[in-house]
Amino acid sequence: MNHVYLERHDEKYNMHRFYQMFVTPGLFDDWSLIKEWGRVGSPGTVRKEWFNTQVEAIVAGNKLCTAKCKKGYHAIRAKNDAGH
Repeated sequence: MNHVYLERHDEKYNMHRFYQMFVTPGLFDDWSLIKEWGRVGSPGTVRKEWFNTQVEAIVAGNKLCTAKCKKGYHAIRAKNDAGH
């Protein structure tokens, strides 16, 4: 998991949400799962979750991604991901 960008749209409720996450190394041999969510087109809320290993962070991210997809989110390639 490098970078995952999800969106959920429901015109009936004027719902246009995004959720993105990525795994990045920390400064002290740790890893973090960075999550951001909010309304599409607006700045989102950002939270970090720390893990001892990269594998633990990736597993947590994959689990979260699966849960979001079950709630109606769909994976979309982020516009700024081209070339990464």
